[in-house]
Amino acid sequence: MLETGQTFLTGYAPARALDEGFLAGRPEAGLGWLAVAGLGVVLGAYGTARVYAAVAALVEPLRDRLVARVVARGVREADGGALSGLTQQVEIARDTFAGLVMVSRSFLFTAVGALVGLFSLDPLLLLVVGPPLLAGVALFAATLRPLARRQEAFLVADEALADDLGAVCPGLRDITASGAEARVAADTGRRIDAEFRTARSLARWNVLRVASLAVGGQLPIVLLLVAAPWLLAHGVTTGALVGALAYVTQSLLPALRNLVHGLGTSGSRLVVVLRRLVREPAGTSDTPPCARSGPEPTPEAPALSLTSVTFAYGPAAAPVIDDLDLTLPTGAHLAVVGPSGIGKSTLTALLAGLLQPRDGTIRVCGLPVAEAAARRVLIPQEAYVFTGPLAENLGHLRPDPVPEAELLTAAEAVGLTPLLEALGGPSAPVDPAALSSGERQLIALTRAYLSPAPVALLDEATCHLDPVAEERAERAFAARPGGTLVVVAHRISSARRADRVLVMDGRRTAYGTHDELVRGCAPYRDLVGGWTPVPSARSQPALALRDADRVDAVAGPGLAGDGRHVVAHGPVGQVQAPGDLRDRGPLGGQG
Repeated sequence: MLETGQTFLTGYAPARALDEGFLAGRPEAGLGWLAVAGLGVVLGAYGTARVYAAVAALVEPLRDRLVARVVARGVREADGGALSGLTQQVEIARDTFAGLVMVSRSFLFTAVGALVGLFSLDPLLLLVVGPPLLAGVALFAATLRPLARRQEAFLVADEALADDLGAVCPGLRDITASGAEARVAADTGRRIDAEFRTARSLARWNVLRVASLAVGGQLPIVLLLVAAPWLLAHGVTTGALVGALAYVTQSLLPALRNLVHGLGTSGSRLVVVLRRLVREPAGTSDTPPCARSGPEPTPEAPALSLTSVTFAYGPAAAPVIDDLDLTLPTGAHLAVVGPSGIGKSTLTALLAGLLQPRDGTIRVCGLPVAEAAARRVLIPQEAYVFTGPLAENLGHLRPDPVPEAELLTAAEAVGLTPLLEALGGPSAPVDPAALSSGERQLIALTRAYLSPAPVALLDEATCHLDPVAEERAERAFAARPGGTLVVVAHRISSARRADRVLVMDGRRTAYGTHDELVRGCAPYRDLVGGWTPVPSARSQPALALRDADRVDAVAGPGLAGDGRHVVAHGPVGQVQAPGDLRDRGPLGGQG
């Protein structure tokens, strides 16, 4: 009541001071009315001070309830965001709610005092000021809900971009090592575009907010000035006209401005924060857990499924992979073989989601490949190792530190134990420049072995290992419980160890076991070349066998060898030096 009285006296006292005092030749009466207006300011300030105490009694219980809820959820769910909720979000909710209460009640009591004062001075003044004021408030009320939705969308887009950049910036080395720069840039660009669109939409609705302020707070001033001759002609006194201008400029316009800006910005922020703070804890909602935590794989789904997949490097380029269908069950072991440049690494990049097919679909564990980042791990030929403790390198793909016992078991399975002991144990520092290519590959392989991803993609990830170490690593991955292994083979022994072999030869592909392909696939027979056993004394290899699978790296009968790993490509006179089924160099000169 004191604040409403102060607003009432803001226009009424100056009007009486003019009409009954200064304009009537009675300055003492005018000064008296001005003294009454001053007293009203003092009483209004006292009332405002009392309001702060009342608002505190309203706001603090809300804060206490929010804190209790955040703490309970943090303890129950081990919620990592509880600290942010306590230190920032609860305080934002508390301060914003208090501000909204103050702004809303201030506008309400100010408007009541001003409208009563206008009616007391002259009802005609109320007819001039009232309609635009109501129109401005109605326009703002109509835009409040759409404005809040767009404000929330902008805040969510901004948080999504911040989360994305928070993940991308520390992982720039990983992104570069895996060749994912283009995809990460595209994903980040989409988030930036999304925030730009929400900001532009918010700006458009803010125009309506400004319009409501102009209609409700500034248009009455113009109407009073334009209608002044008519009002004076119909009995409105000069003091009453000045009092009406005081009501609009000193009371209604500031109160409306605070309301528009307060509810338009702080209100939507409060909605976002409260939704985060009071969300249902896990297990209390009717929504199934899988719907809250993201897509889950179908238990019966194959590990990998490719349907009519076609990929080309450019719209006019010939397809590297053309209409490929492939289904790989969980626990399978697939070797991908073929000449260099035929598309083996392209296939693994598609399976890893680093490239997008032009046509067809790829699913990993029943999920679209774009949603299955946690279901597959790719180990490229050039292994990435960063400076730091060995344990951090090995546990890089795990959300929590790996127990040392589990780490040592994985190292033993993959074959990293000798290097681990030579370095000084899991806590020993790693200098990537001091490691050989094979040692870096062993670290990367063990890191992938420890990852939670059930599908492992080895893109020539063992090319710098000797045959025994390669066999040990591949068998470790193939033996992982529920694990599925895809190997881009650079030695024929990898293909012999696999359950199934995919032969890539341009647009033609063949799929089957090693024995089936030897019998029925000419390109695969060309790749196998001199390693196919033939029951004849002349078929014995030129040098001693050293491969664990009884498959040596030298060519067959009639072909000289140098004791290193070479692979016959087709014509008997063309073989390949160690490392891959690639360059078709002449055999001459080998010895």
